[in-house]
Amino acid sequence: MSTELPPVAPEVLAEAVESLTARLRKKLDDATAGCADAATRETDGSVTFRFGEDAVVTLRPGPAGTVTEAGQATCTCLLAPRCLHRAAALGAAPLADAAPPEPEPVPESAGSAADGTERAPAAASAEAEAEGASDEPAESVPALTAAQLGAAAALWHAAAEALAAGVTAGGAVVQAELLRAAHTARLAGLPRAEAAALRVVRGLRAARERRTAHRLGDLTGSFRELLHTAGVLASGTAGPALTGTSRRAYTPGGSLRVQGLCREPVLSATGYGGVVTHLLAPDGSRYSISDVRPGGLARARGAGRASVALGGATLDHAGLARGGLRIVGATVSPEGRLGAGRGVKATPLPGAAWTDGPAAPLFARPAAEAVAELLAAPAEAAETETALIGCDVTVVGAAGDHLLVREAVPHAPLLRLLPAHPHPELPHTENLRRIASYPGLRLRVLGRPDLDRAATLRPVAVGPVPGAQYTLRLPEDWLGRADLGYDRLQGEHFPAPAAATEAAGEAGPVPAADAPDPLADAPLWRVRRLLETGVAGGRRAVAEAARGTAAQAAYGPLRRAGLTAAADLATALAAEADRRPRDAFGRLADPSPDGYAWAWLAAATHLAAAERSLVAASWTATPNGATPAAS
Repeated sequence: MSTELPPVAPEVLAEAVESLTARLRKKLDDATAGCADAATRETDGSVTFRFGEDAVVTLRPGPAGTVTEAGQATCTCLLAPRCLHRAAALGAAPLADAAPPEPEPVPESAGSAADGTERAPAAASAEAEAEGASDEPAESVPALTAAQLGAAAALWHAAAEALAAGVTAGGAVVQAELLRAAHTARLAGLPRAEAAALRVVRGLRAARERRTAHRLGDLTGSFRELLHTAGVLASGTAGPALTGTSRRAYTPGGSLRVQGLCREPVLSATGYGGVVTHLLAPDGSRYSISDVRPGGLARARGAGRASVALGGATLDHAGLARGGLRIVGATVSPEGRLGAGRGVKATPLPGAAWTDGPAAPLFARPAAEAVAELLAAPAEAAETETALIGCDVTVVGAAGDHLLVREAVPHAPLLRLLPAHPHPELPHTENLRRIASYPGLRLRVLGRPDLDRAATLRPVAVGPVPGAQYTLRLPEDWLGRADLGYDRLQGEHFPAPAAATEAAGEAGPVPAADAPDPLADAPLWRVRRLLETGVAGGRRAVAEAARGTAAQAAYGPLRRAGLTAAADLATALAAEADRRPRDAFGRLADPSPDGYAWAWLAAATHLAAAERSLVAASWTATPNGATPAAS
């Protein structure tokens, strides 16, 4: 069993790779492979790597468990610190987050209004914004500084080079260039650009190591976001939403009354784990309390019953998810996260079922309306999670890796339920598998729409449908809902099998295997394959794919389907990939990656918009109940 390695700050790894000679850089990928298996954890907490008899690399993480300084990584060889051993050991370790979480600022004005009345969260935020506003008009956008423009241009170039290389050639040296550019972006005050670059580097690592959790589509999306962010920033036209913020700004929220909605585990690829509990105010405003720290899976599983660190409240997250709080002196982030400042006081309140209080409106409108509202919202913050929506459904049955259900509204399409988190040690998958064995079961679902898939919902919690006979039978102390990431549904939570035969007919006449998928059936898959080919094999792979097939044969189906823009952009991408300039002596020269990156980004952006339209259409249905086909 390999030793768990401490995370390494991106700038430390980038500096170590840059210090190598060109000859050593060519050997870096081979030297990095297998380093993790040869690591040994010492009694003082350091980790050592032995390279032969004369070279021992030692990583000594700081108090936070992260290698944040060059001096915390040493080697005993004669070439140290500019040696291959040290760079290989650092490259084998996981990347640390961009910056450690900063403590929440505690506003001096936090608290309730002077007259003791409660203030609405929106009003309190507006008041705080007005107090700190300048005389400058609200719609003005500050120009980027010269340092920011330079950092964005460097990041664009590094991203374009990484895209042209692809996964096959995107080794440690290419990744180090991205990390160096990401660090420069961070110093220039562009945290969102830095975060996008780190996601690409982590995706390249996962792809090259062939991890089971890696998806080429995810890495393609990460490249699209990075190129878009860096390109717009480098042009000097980006607004504050694209530059991002490195610190979550909490503002006074006054006095609040919130009811627990559900809780879900949080498990990140960077080793963080925990829980987030979702809350609702009487006016429908949404809030959350999170407890996420280093610890991975064990932390995510145990945090579900951890104490709520908010104003001395005597509740754990399990109790809060089915209870409530009265909060005095609340502090709230723009995303609705409640802060735990020193002036915050919280008192527990009795809980309420989903059928009562602020949760009831979540299930009062069709899911298609809620999804349409989410899709229409501007996607300015890529890291912002999609809001939870509710609906009542009837179970159809299992189909592959998902569960098919039909919403309980006229002419509703089939919806696909996928685990909110697929980790086998979390109960999401097991709970959905058990639900699938009860066709016709009426179910109230609270979940997060997957906006990258057709009519797909990732449920976080479920409950019985009021008034239905064939529905869940949950314990009274669960207050009518089960958190799928923590509660495990058992046989006694389901109705008796005797009622299954009559209720199964309510599932609908469409067999599970015949569920339509307009996103998969549309000819846009040809563009998606071309883009993913470029991410996997680089520019040369796209050029080779274009040479092997005539443009009319490859993109004719797109034009016949009316998707002429997609066909034109794919054709332009293939042509740019195969462009081979020559120097003054007629010799082939390496082309600049900029033109290829712009052509790839244009095709990827158009594809994302087209697929988003198909996803929106998949949530609606024609009068006969069939999902509309792509036009």
